[in-house]
Amino acid sequence: MVAEQLTIEQIWKNWIDHKDAEAANRLVQHYMYLVDYHTQRISVNLPRNVARDDIRSLGFLGLYDALQKFEPERDLKFDTYASFRIRGAIIDGLRKEDWLPRSTREKAKKIEQATQELFQLYHREPTAAEIAEYLNLKVRDVESSYKDVWFANLLSIEEKIGDSPDDFKESLGYTIIDNQQLTPEDRLLKEENYQYLANSISKLNKNEQLVISLFYQDELTFTEIGQVLSLTTSRISQIHKQAIFKLKNALS
Repeated sequence: MVAEQLTIEQIWKNWIDHKDAEAANRLVQHYMYLVDYHTQRISVNLPRNVARDDIRSLGFLGLYDALQKFEPERDLKFDTYASFRIRGAIIDGLRKEDWLPRSTREKAKKIEQATQELFQLYHREPTAAEIAEYLNLKVRDVESSYKDVWFANLLSIEEKIGDSPDDFKESLGYTIIDNQQLTPEDRLLKEENYQYLANSISKLNKNEQLVISLFYQDELTFTEIGQVLSLTTSRISQIHKQAIFKLKNALS
């Protein structure tokens, strides 16, 4: 059969059964509209200096990751699963890179400082007009900077620290002490508990297994899980409670 005449179902079969590289390329091309959609939605909330092509590249990595990790037997729509992976890859990529130029950071810091000073003066949150007058800026400049302030706060935990001229500088996130480090004995016990838990999860019904997997492994909200399974949020919450109750009894 000529490759161009393959249906999307046949392409999926080639990928699932044989991990065919050509099938992967065709699937990526087919679902690139999801990357473009999330790139557009996220880009409108980012500073102007962040190139949309860079955001699209992060989304592409998320799409490819979704293709590699997708499990058809879980009875999930790939479009929904890929959307969460694409959005997550973009957000993670933005957190790991310092996209803000120095001038933007300095402006964001001035607005934050002015906001604090005016709050102490007025005993309330100042308006954009009051901040603009205080800093001798245009109101629209202050309003657009709110987005940059948010973005600066989002990235702050990954900001490089220290004055060392060395190429390697750890970010603030890497300096936080890990109080959860386990001893070898504790790690072994934890692994045994995980195995017992996995066995208990396998005994849950289909919906309960899906909710547990989507909530704890894929980190979806109850609302998002409801969209995937075509159920209400309250029903997903109920299924989650039932599953947790069964697992607690199994582990007790």
